[in-house]
Amino acid sequence: MKMSRLVAFSSSLLLGAALALTGAGVANADSSAAAVDYVALGDSYSSGVGAGSYDGSSCKRSSRAYPALWAAANSPSSFDFAACSGARTNDVTGGQLGRLNASTDLVSISIGGNDAGFADVMTTCVLQSEATCLNRIATARAYVDSTLPGRLDSVYSAIRSKAPSAEVVVLGYPRFYQLGGSCIAGLSEKERSAINGASDHLNTAIAKRAADHGFTFGDVRTTFTGHEICSGNSWLHSVNWLNIGESYHPTAAGQSGGYLPVFKSAL
Repeated sequence: MKMSRLVAFSSSLLLGAALALTGAGVANADSSAAAVDYVALGDSYSSGVGAGSYDGSSCKRSSRAYPALWAAANSPSSFDFAACSGARTNDVTGGQLGRLNASTDLVSISIGGNDAGFADVMTTCVLQSEATCLNRIATARAYVDSTLPGRLDSVYSAIRSKAPSAEVVVLGYPRFYQLGGSCIAGLSEKERSAINGASDHLNTAIAKRAADHGFTFGDVRTTFTGHEICSGNSWLHSVNWLNIGESYHPTAAGQSGGYLPVFKSAL
């Protein structure tokens, strides 16, 4: 069964670390342990927008994104990087799932933020009044309650159908702001708090649907704590007027220090 290869791979990493600490040799390690077929699906938080070092495609896949970092460190037998900037749930089902098959052992995905309209939320909140911002956030939360669960179910069911033996890790989204932080201009504290609350609301919905499909949810809010916008050591871009597409996305440090450890722990 292909799943045993992933288990063997994870076990070999622990064994390798133990042997390295004790000075024992690893020449006899199981050579099949690294035979893991990994496919990375999802949106810009998985493709690595904001981290730089892009592949030149419109999807803006970065070599500094957590899927690429994990693959570079662990040398799986195959790595298919399908995540794409701007992807919504229908983009995953319509254009990314062809990368999966019965041999796929490991799948990662972040999806749902674009469906909920978070880009429009942030544009509204930056450019318009506090009242308009709060109303737009309320609309996004209502969408997460009414429509997003069914869309996530469609994606997760399709993943399981195409990759029946794969371990699937669903990554969430960070909170954007440290409240009471160092920012002296920009959004009001009420707006920042409402945006954080909407992120929590989205993560709760995604985690619930992931669990109901037997997938593992990776909560990155823990690793990003202390590294939000207004923290003084942010792993997230604030508004970048010179490269607006990178706004509110993880930096390279956010991918390596925020997303990668959570993905590794989820395995």
